[in-house]
This record gives sequence, C-alpha cells and structure tokens, in this order.
Amino acid sequence: MRDALDATPYDALLLLSFGGPEGPDEVVPFLENVTRGRGIPKERLKEVGQHYFLFGGVSPINDQNRALLDALRKDFAEHGPDLPVYWGNRNWGPYLTDTLREMVADGRRRVLTLATSAYASYSGCRQYREDLAGALATLEGEGLELPRIDKLRHYFNHPGFIEPMTEGVMKSLAELPEDVRAGAHIAFTTHSIPDAAADTSGPVEAHGDGGAYVKQHLDVARIVADAVRERTGTDHPWRLVYQSRSGAPHIPWLEPDICDHLEELHGAGVPAVVMAPIGFVSDHMEVLYDLDTEATAKAAELGLPVRRSATVGADPRFTAAIRDLVLERAATERGADVSPCALGTLGPSHDLCPVGCCPARTPRPAAAGADSPYA
Repeated sequence: MRDALDATPYDALLLLSFGGPEGPDEVVPFLENVTRGRGIPKERLKEVGQHYFLFGGVSPINDQNRALLDALRKDFAEHGPDLPVYWGNRNWGPYLTDTLREMVADGRRRVLTLATSAYASYSGCRQYREDLAGALATLEGEGLELPRIDKLRHYFNHPGFIEPMTEGVMKSLAELPEDVRAGAHIAFTTHSIPDAAADTSGPVEAHGDGGAYVKQHLDVARIVADAVRERTGTDHPWRLVYQSRSGAPHIPWLEPDICDHLEELHGAGVPAVVMAPIGFVSDHMEVLYDLDTEATAKAAELGLPVRRSATVGADPRFTAAIRDLVLERAATERGADVSPCALGTLGPSHDLCPVGCCPARTPRPAAAGADSPYA
C-alpha cells in the first residue's frame, strides 16, 4: 500500500452504487427507475419484482453499501488519508444528484468516484459515468458550482479484491464433504450481459470476442484458481459461467447459465461444485436469488453438493485496496511516479476511460472520461 497518505488534489471520495428497494412498497418504483425509457408496463414490473418480494421487498445492497461506507471511513480515520466519504445511488435513495448537491454545499471541488462494479462494461462503467454527467447537468441548471469528478480505475485484479475471493473459495472447498472435495469443480460466476455489449466493452482495441468484460473475468478466474491450486495442492477444474440474464430471449447473451452448467457437470459425473461470484462486490439480490436460491435449488434437485463462496463486501483487505487506489490516483494527478498494483496478465486498467470505451447504443454524455463535457 502507498506510503504517502496524501490525497491531494482530491477533497472527497464518492461511493457510487446501483441502489435497491428497502420495503415492499418501494419495489415497483425502484424497478421503474431502473427501466425508465423502455416502456415496460407496471404489471410486468410486478412480475419482475417477485425476486425482491421473496425477501420482504428488501434488497440487501443498501445495507451492504452502508457497511462498506462505514468500513472506508474507519479505514481512512485509522490509516489516512484525511478524506470524507459520501454515498450516492443511481436508482434509489440516497440519489446521486442529491449527494452531489450536498457535496457542493460542503465545498467539495475535486471528487474521486468509486463505483461498486470492478469490471469494464456499459452497465458496469459507462452507465455510471452517464449518470454522473446527468447529475452534473442538473446541478449546472441550478446554477451551482460544479466539482471536477474523476473515477477510480477498474480494480478487478487488485490484490485486495482478489485475496478475499480466493480465501472464500478455499473456505467453501473446506466445507464440502471430504469424499467429494478433491474432485470439486469451481464455477466462477458473473452477471450475463448481451453479447453485443460484451464485445464492445473496454477500450476500442479490446473490442470483439467478449471484449474486456470477458477477458477481465477470465483473468481473475485464472488468478484465483492458480492460487487455490498452490495452497491446496489440488488442481480444481473451473469455468467462467453467467447468471441473472434478463431481456428479450431472441437477443444473444453470454452463456452458459449457472443452472445449465450445474446440469452439465452433474451429467459428467462431477461430484461437487463451488460457485464463486467473482463478478459481484457484495451479496446483493443477484447473489441471494440467482445463486443462493435458484442455483442451489437446482443443485439440490440434481443431488449435487454445492457451496457458494463469499463476495468481498467490506473486507478490510478490500477497503485497504480502495485506500491504495485513491492514493495511487492522487499521486498520478500530482505528476508523481506511480507503480499501480495489479495481478494477472492484463496489468492495471486505465485511469481515464478513452473515447469509444463501452459505448451505448444511444450516445449520452458521460463524465469522468476522455469524452467528458465536464473536464
């Protein structure tokens, strides 16, 4: 981690997340926010919301963000830097625009943003940047002085993100019955996205064949699988699989689905599986329903022993990694010689999203990138 605890020129860190309902009455309004502009009828949204209703209409993501927010503040207070941490969501309270308005009132003028998505994709990066631009446009319309906003680089291969996931896989393997443990496979899971969105993820030079989205996940899976082999002496076969598909069935999305994969492994005589959700920062609804509920039920139906490993959440190693990323970016902005921390074959990601990175089907202004209208 960085020795110099100087966050200059930044005067605040913004935790930017997706948001989620915190009661049954909030489910449909929340989904209306998520799907705004797509013309989806309210009755259909009620059907989609059944996953939330199974859990009392409460998504765990807001509480998980509160835990991460608290952990970051404690980490900064203990180790430095002296940097306030704010929290805003794209689709539910606390809303991003309200949080930025609060930051302006507090005199914050140079803001670093941490998005709760570790990988490159339209929905995992550019859409957050578009919402930042929309919020800044609102503040500009109100005559407020706009802060300059930068976004932390993708942290999928930072050791502080990798190590908790590796430890989670190790723990899940140890929880399997001893007679099936050595033959267990690892299913590394992430959110499925349309093939077209995957192919155009990341910088233009990374486009095609799943783009940066697939390449980054595959690199993380290899890092974790290699670490597990080194620590256990057992080479567990693995595959990157997908979950949480939505949208029209005729549009190709990344496959295979986790449930289909479990059926395939069972048919091949695999004795057990560890499901490792490397695509998710915390145990939010996609993890609770698609893995802990749906995929686990499928495994029980097959008679296939499974365990689901933990996401990083507010693990102290992850909060320390965020501190490191903040100090790294601050030093870069000051013109210092920086050695970014990254594992695997891909190296550290870019600090500034280039033009053409993770493009939208309908172009919209996006902040915190080379094409930002708010430099």
